[in-house]
This record gives sequence, structure tokens and C-alpha cells, in this order.
Amino acid sequence: MISRDSSKQLKAISTSFKAIAITGPRQSGKTTLTKSFFPAKPYITLENPTDRNLALADPVSFLKAFPTGAILDEVQKAPELFSYLQGILDASDEKGKFILTGSNNFLLLESISQSLAGRVGYLDLLPFSIHETEICPRPPSGLEENIFLGGYPSVVHDRTTPQDWFASYVRTYVERDVRLVKNIADLVTFQRFLYLCAGRIGQQINLTNLANDVGVDHKTIQSWLGVLQASYIIYSLPPYYKNFNKRLIKTSKLYFYDTGLACYLLGIKNSTELVNHGYRGPLFENFIITELIKNRYNQGKRSNLFYWRDGSGNEIDVLIDEGSIQIPVEIKSAATINMDFFKGLHYWEKLTGQKGGHLVFTGEGSKTHQDFIINNWRDVKHL
Repeated sequence: MISRDSSKQLKAISTSFKAIAITGPRQSGKTTLTKSFFPAKPYITLENPTDRNLALADPVSFLKAFPTGAILDEVQKAPELFSYLQGILDASDEKGKFILTGSNNFLLLESISQSLAGRVGYLDLLPFSIHETEICPRPPSGLEENIFLGGYPSVVHDRTTPQDWFASYVRTYVERDVRLVKNIADLVTFQRFLYLCAGRIGQQINLTNLANDVGVDHKTIQSWLGVLQASYIIYSLPPYYKNFNKRLIKTSKLYFYDTGLACYLLGIKNSTELVNHGYRGPLFENFIITELIKNRYNQGKRSNLFYWRDGSGNEIDVLIDEGSIQIPVEIKSAATINMDFFKGLHYWEKLTGQKGGHLVFTGEGSKTHQDFIINNWRDVKHL
């Protein structure tokens, strides 16, 4: 096991809250992390039909079996537990008593959020960051391999063959998790929808076009996108809305939480294909934006990332909203600096009067150009 970047944040919330909720995609390392961090606590997974049936039929007796607390894995499968947990947590002063984990964002459910409000600390655990892959026994050899493998521990740390692992992952996800989150009958059509989403990485989400391509209605696409987001397959990067006297684009962009999964869905069979692949640019952009999100989640922060585009086509790939200022970031999948890369940054500087910004590229080293910092792709941890 390698040390996760989120360990410091997990330690902090375990001494501040009575319960800890760890969510994230299936196979991102939640079980390994919680078992190693809380070795004295009993571990129960509600994937086990016997435990799940007991938790559903008699939640009081189920929880009484763990007077000193426990790790409850895949806890979203027994949502009735949450209201009973509230009473147990209120009657105890112990911090970090129950550890709740799940591969679906069960905290989005209003009833659960109300039951645990003020009693639980949250941590989103995503697949490995760049730093975490670098300390694996056999780290990825370069940018293309980083993008191709993604960050799932089984692929990067254990070096399971990506094609085999992602094929199994997609099948498991579609056949099990999708049925759990929403009772989708036509799994074949949903799987086609998932593949079509991979072809829209970095694009604004167009519900009508997706509906036409998949062969379902607009509301179904909206619902299915919600399923993918709740289970940490995709996320939408929202537009920045502040009015600068320009007609702004107000549609979110689609990205995947893991570029390895995206490569599999795009039919990319090895990292060498990425050197000249048509999706190299969008995948690199996805890779960097996901890294920025991982860095925030590992520190217990919420995402403060947006993109900005006006009706004339002026665009910033990422805006980091720091409240009083917004830091623009341009992402270019090139190793040689071209002055055209700074066009959006110069436009933003002129529009807002805010100086500075970052350009992330695939070349070596970090440097400066006028008011802007040029960052190598490995050097984005502190952005």
C-alpha cells in the first residue's frame, strides 16, 4: 500500500467529527485506506447479502452489534441505517466512531444529509493523483502512459492489464451500479450512451444532440448524466457566470474522473497511440483538470474550478475562483511554446484588469512569460 495524499485530511476529520463519510468511484482505494487507517474497527460490507438483509430488516440490532463503531462499506445499499445512526452519534462524544464508505455519492440524498448534518466529516477519494502514481512500485513512464493508465490502483499499482480491467469495470458498473442508482431497463442503450460520452470529453453538454445519437428523449439523457455523476464516472465543469458585459456561454463541459477509463471507451489500446491521436488534446485537458480536482478533494476542499467562454468564442480552459480574484489556466497538449497559446490569457487580463495566470503544457520545466507562469504537466499540484 502507498500513502494516499488524502491521509492528512482523513486524520484531521477523524478527530473532529463523530462519523466520517468517504465516497468516490468503485475501486478507488476506499476500503484499503479505511482498513489501514482504522485497523481496530470491525469491517462490514453491505455488498454481503447477509449483512445487508440484517441492516435493512433490523437496523437497530445491526448497529448494536458495534458498540465501539465500525467501518460500514457500501453503506448506500442500506439507507435506513442513517436515521438510526443519528441517535447513536448524538448519544456519544467519541470522534471517528463510524466510518461510512460508498461508491455512489449517497450524501446527495437529502434525507441522509439531514440525518448526518453536523455529525459527519466528508472526504471524496478519487483514483491516484500524479504524485501517488509516482510512488507506485512501477510508476508510469511518461505523460502518455499516465493518461492511458489513469489512476485506478488496480491498473497503476498492481499493473492489471488495462483492457481487461476496464472491460470488467464497465460491465460491473453497468450491470450492478446502474441498476442500484436508477432502475434502468435498457442496459445496452445505456452502455452505448456511456461510450458516446467519452467522445464528448471537453465539449459543452448538448442534451438534444446526445438524445438524438442515443435514441432516447431529452429527460432520459439528463437523468442518465445524473447517474454517471452520482457514481463518479463523469463530472461537469460549470461555466463562470460573472457578467463582463459579454454574452456568456452557460452550459457545463463534460469530463471523466479517470482518463484510463476514457481511453478504454475511446478504443485506445496502448499509450503509444496517444502521441498522435485525435483525442490527445481533450484527454490531456481532462487529465490536468482532474488532477486539479483531486488536489482539492485530497485537502477536503470543494472544487472552485470553472471554465469561461463568451459568445464571440473567447475562452479560458479553467478559472480558479479565489473569491476576490479568478486565476486563469490554459491547457495545451504541446511541448513547444507558441505565442498564440497566450491569446486567451491576454484577453482575460484586458477584460478584467487581473494580471497573471498559468499555461500548462507537455514540455519540460517551468518558466515565466510576461505576467504568466508556464507549468510542466507534472507541476500542477499547487494550482
